[in-house]
Amino acid sequence: MATSLTPHQLAEIGALLAEPARAAMLLALIDGTARPAGELARAAGVGASTASAHLKRLLEGGLLALQVQGRHRYYRLAGDEVAAWLEALAPPRKPAAVPPPTADAALRRARSCYRHLAGQLGVALCAQLLDRGHLATTSDGLVLHPAGAEALVAAGLDAASTARLPGLRGRGCVDWTERRLHVGGPLGVALTGAMLDAGWLRHAPQGRALLPSAEGLRRFGLLGVRLPG
Repeated sequence: MATSLTPHQLAEIGALLAEPARAAMLLALIDGTARPAGELARAAGVGASTASAHLKRLLEGGLLALQVQGRHRYYRLAGDEVAAWLEALAPPRKPAAVPPPTADAALRRARSCYRHLAGQLGVALCAQLLDRGHLATTSDGLVLHPAGAEALVAAGLDAASTARLPGLRGRGCVDWTERRLHVGGPLGVALTGAMLDAGWLRHAPQGRALLPSAEGLRRFGLLGVRLPG
């Protein structure tokens, strides 16, 4: 969405925000999460068909973006600009509370998702790499800069396996439990494999949980990655 708005565009945005259900949906996403239609319907207190109509209008109005992941569809704010407008326009309040999906604590903490790191640890890693400029979002997906590979080596990953990471393409994968992005695609698979080889993580005896070692958590901490609590 452009930063310079015409009076007509401003009036259209005002009309979109004037509907309480649509406003509630937007406020539920102001924390940066991506959520399916069912969760947004509950946050807005409306039925599925009504929510679908509202989401369609918000997409057409440029306030929401849609991310399709397999058969799942997730909605998020179209960008930081939209979040800034909402924060400026809305009265001080907490975003609409939407209960997170039920999951085992170990799965929420760290797990494999199509062979890449997901859960709280995966989301925190992705966020730190983006915040530090080590990871970039491009038209081809997520790309790790050479400086990012150097930071991973400095934190303790094998230099040989890390050297090829900048040549791999990743994708932002909406995390099932955290509703934020973790690193997926070939980049995510290779990065997770390097962490497993280094002993930062190990597979749980059963299921998809990944168990970080004490040394692994220390190494993640060198990258600025820390688990909640």
